[in-house]
Amino acid sequence: MKHLILRSLTAAALFSSPVAASATVVIVDAKANSTSGGTSKDTGLTFATGQQFRITSSTNDLWSSGALPRFSDANGIVFRLAVAGDDSGQAPGTQIGSSTFGNYTQGNLSARYGSLVADLGNNTFQLLGANGVFVSQGGPLKLAYFDSNSGDNSGFITFNITAVPEPATWALMLVGFGMIGFGLRSRRKQAVRVTYA
Repeated sequence: MKHLILRSLTAAALFSSPVAASATVVIVDAKANSTSGGTSKDTGLTFATGQQFRITSSTNDLWSSGALPRFSDANGIVFRLAVAGDDSGQAPGTQIGSSTFGNYTQGNLSARYGSLVADLGNNTFQLLGANGVFVSQGGPLKLAYFDSNSGDNSGFITFNITAVPEPATWALMLVGFGMIGFGLRSRRKQAVRVTYA
């Protein structure tokens, strides 16, 4: 019986090990990591083509592309009013973002100024954002602030990035846990034998 439990635990460890991905914290600076005049931030993560990853950040974590009203979260500059606790430093209710800036085009991408993008190299970008699950184009993940002039940019946003396990990985993990459960259940069912002489 001990061998069955040991085998179950070993199988569960082997099957569930690919899931053990912890979040990576990456800080993207609007000036230093701009697509125009900066260097993209290398996250240290590499994904296969088609692999999914999750990005999360606070939408009160802001960066700016210049004088008011140019504050944005990683979804780009849109109409926005300051709220208590955001990074603008403005009184609540002050207009800090405006939709009048429209989109900026660089390389293959046309997107809002101040958006978070993945730099794929050769002036090719993938639009990301403040929060969501995205599909990798493959290779190292490098992040950047999307804009035309880094000279008047300020602020930074902190992102948490995690790989999203594929369905096959979840299935293997469930099999491993099932084997543990089976081993423990079999152990409980052992009858106590009493013999009388």
